[in-house]
Amino acid sequence: MQNSSSKQDRIAEYKALIARITPKSKLAVGCWRAFWVGGLICVFGQTLIDYGRASLKLNQSQASAFASIVLVFLTAALTGVGVFDQIAKYAGAGTVVPITGFANAMVSPAMEFRPEGFVLGTGAKLFTIAGPVLVYGISASVIVGLISYFVR
Repeated sequence: MQNSSSKQDRIAEYKALIARITPKSKLAVGCWRAFWVGGLICVFGQTLIDYGRASLKLNQSQASAFASIVLVFLTAALTGVGVFDQIAKYAGAGTVVPITGFANAMVSPAMEFRPEGFVLGTGAKLFTIAGPVLVYGISASVIVGLISYFVR
Protein backbone atom coordinates (compact mmCIF):
# COMPACT_ATOMS: atom_id res chain seq x y z
CA MET A 1 0.00 0.00 0.00
CA GLN A 2 2.89 2.37 0.74
CA ASN A 3 4.29 1.84 -2.74
CA SER A 4 0.98 2.95 -4.29
CA SER A 5 0.84 6.03 -2.06
CA SER A 6 4.44 6.91 -2.91
CA LYS A 7 3.69 6.57 -6.60
CA GLN A 8 0.65 8.84 -6.27
CA ASP A 9 2.76 11.41 -4.41
CA ARG A 10 5.35 11.39 -7.21
CA ILE A 11 2.60 11.80 -9.81
CA ALA A 12 1.11 14.73 -7.89
CA GLU A 13 4.56 16.29 -7.51
CA TYR A 14 5.22 15.86 -11.24
CA LYS A 15 1.87 17.46 -12.14
CA ALA A 16 2.64 20.40 -9.84
CA LEU A 17 6.06 20.82 -11.49
CA ILE A 18 4.51 20.76 -14.97
CA ALA A 19 1.85 23.30 -13.95
CA ARG A 20 4.56 25.59 -12.55
CA ILE A 21 6.98 25.53 -15.51
CA THR A 22 4.54 25.33 -18.42
CA PRO A 23 4.17 28.76 -20.00
CA LYS A 24 0.69 30.19 -19.85
CA SER A 25 -1.11 30.19 -23.17
CA LYS A 26 -1.96 33.57 -24.63
CA LEU A 27 -4.64 32.22 -26.92
CA ALA A 28 -6.62 35.45 -27.31
CA VAL A 29 -3.49 37.48 -28.09
CA GLY A 30 -2.26 34.84 -30.56
CA CYS A 31 -5.63 34.71 -32.31
CA TRP A 32 -5.78 38.50 -32.55
CA ARG A 33 -2.26 38.70 -34.02
CA ALA A 34 -3.00 35.94 -36.53
CA PHE A 35 -6.27 37.64 -37.47
CA TRP A 36 -4.92 41.12 -38.11
CA VAL A 37 -1.63 40.08 -39.79
CA GLY A 38 -3.35 37.47 -41.98
CA GLY A 39 -6.04 40.02 -42.77
CA LEU A 40 -3.41 42.59 -43.68
CA ILE A 41 -1.75 40.13 -46.05
CA CYS A 42 -5.13 39.44 -47.67
CA VAL A 43 -5.91 43.16 -47.95
CA PHE A 44 -2.52 43.69 -49.59
CA GLY A 45 -3.28 40.88 -52.05
CA GLN A 46 -6.67 42.38 -52.87
CA THR A 47 -5.03 45.79 -53.32
CA LEU A 48 -2.62 44.22 -55.81
CA ILE A 49 -5.56 42.72 -57.71
CA ASP A 50 -7.37 46.06 -57.76
CA TYR A 51 -4.19 47.82 -58.89
CA GLY A 52 -3.72 45.28 -61.66
CA ARG A 53 -7.31 45.73 -62.83
CA ALA A 54 -7.37 49.53 -62.66
CA SER A 55 -3.85 50.68 -63.50
CA LEU A 56 -2.43 47.82 -65.52
CA LYS A 57 -5.71 47.10 -67.34
CA LEU A 58 -5.54 43.37 -66.56
CA ASN A 59 -8.58 41.10 -66.55
CA GLN A 60 -9.55 39.34 -63.30
CA SER A 61 -7.51 36.22 -64.02
CA GLN A 62 -4.40 38.18 -64.99
CA ALA A 63 -4.73 40.50 -61.99
CA SER A 64 -5.03 37.51 -59.65
CA ALA A 65 -1.92 35.95 -61.19
CA PHE A 66 -0.11 39.29 -60.82
CA ALA A 67 -1.04 39.48 -57.13
CA SER A 68 0.06 35.87 -56.56
CA ILE A 69 3.42 36.47 -58.23
CA VAL A 70 4.07 39.61 -56.18
CA LEU A 71 3.07 37.90 -52.92
CA VAL A 72 5.28 34.87 -53.62
CA PHE A 73 8.22 37.09 -54.60
CA LEU A 74 7.90 39.33 -51.55
CA THR A 75 7.51 36.38 -49.18
CA ALA A 76 10.53 34.61 -50.69
CA ALA A 77 12.62 37.78 -50.47
CA LEU A 78 11.54 38.48 -46.88
CA THR A 79 12.27 34.86 -45.95
CA GLY A 80 15.69 35.11 -47.57
CA VAL A 81 16.69 38.11 -45.46
CA GLY A 82 15.13 36.71 -42.26
CA VAL A 83 12.29 39.22 -41.90
CA PHE A 84 9.44 36.82 -42.64
CA ASP A 85 10.53 34.55 -39.79
CA GLN A 86 10.19 37.47 -37.37
CA ILE A 87 6.74 38.26 -38.73
CA ALA A 88 5.78 34.58 -38.37
CA LYS A 89 7.01 34.50 -34.75
CA TYR A 90 4.78 37.47 -34.00
CA ALA A 91 1.69 36.49 -36.02
CA GLY A 92 1.84 32.71 -35.90
CA ALA A 93 -0.75 31.15 -38.17
CA GLY A 94 -1.65 34.54 -39.63
CA THR A 95 1.31 34.23 -41.99
CA VAL A 96 0.14 30.87 -43.30
CA VAL A 97 -2.26 32.51 -45.73
CA PRO A 98 -1.91 29.83 -48.40
CA ILE A 99 0.31 31.57 -50.93
CA THR A 100 2.67 33.23 -48.45
CA GLY A 101 2.93 30.04 -46.41
CA PHE A 102 3.76 28.08 -49.56
CA ALA A 103 6.47 30.54 -50.61
CA ASN A 104 7.98 30.50 -47.13
CA ALA A 105 7.89 26.70 -47.05
CA MET A 106 9.81 26.58 -50.34
CA VAL A 107 12.50 29.08 -49.41
CA SER A 108 13.14 28.10 -45.76
CA PRO A 109 14.73 24.66 -46.45
CA ALA A 110 16.81 26.17 -49.23
CA MET A 111 18.13 28.86 -46.87
CA GLU A 112 18.91 26.27 -44.21
CA PHE A 113 21.10 24.25 -46.58
CA ARG A 114 22.74 27.24 -48.31
CA PRO A 115 26.21 26.46 -46.83
CA GLU A 116 26.22 23.14 -48.72
CA GLY A 117 26.38 24.97 -52.03
CA PHE A 118 24.09 26.30 -54.71
CA VAL A 119 23.31 22.98 -56.42
CA LEU A 120 23.49 20.39 -53.62
CA GLY A 121 22.27 22.71 -50.89
CA THR A 122 19.90 25.41 -52.10
CA GLY A 123 18.80 23.76 -55.35
CA ALA A 124 18.28 20.31 -53.88
CA LYS A 125 16.31 21.52 -50.88
CA LEU A 126 14.20 24.15 -52.65
CA PHE A 127 11.42 21.67 -53.42
CA THR A 128 11.63 19.60 -50.23
CA ILE A 129 8.27 20.92 -49.06
CA ALA A 130 6.89 22.13 -52.37
CA GLY A 131 7.47 18.84 -54.21
CA PRO A 132 4.80 16.81 -52.39
CA VAL A 133 2.40 19.76 -52.53
CA LEU A 134 2.84 20.00 -56.29
CA VAL A 135 2.56 16.23 -56.81
CA TYR A 136 -0.63 15.87 -54.78
CA GLY A 137 -2.10 19.12 -56.08
CA ILE A 138 -1.59 18.10 -59.70
CA SER A 139 -2.81 14.55 -59.00
CA ALA A 140 -5.95 15.85 -57.30
CA SER A 141 -6.68 18.22 -60.19
CA VAL A 142 -6.35 15.37 -62.70
CA ILE A 143 -8.68 13.17 -60.67
CA VAL A 144 -11.26 15.95 -60.28
CA GLY A 145 -10.97 16.71 -64.01
CA LEU A 146 -11.59 13.08 -64.93
CA ILE A 147 -14.55 12.82 -62.57
CA SER A 148 -15.99 16.03 -64.00
CA TYR A 149 -15.47 14.76 -67.56
CA PHE A 150 -17.17 11.42 -66.97
CA VAL A 151 -20.04 12.80 -64.89
CA ARG A 152 -21.10 15.05 -67.75
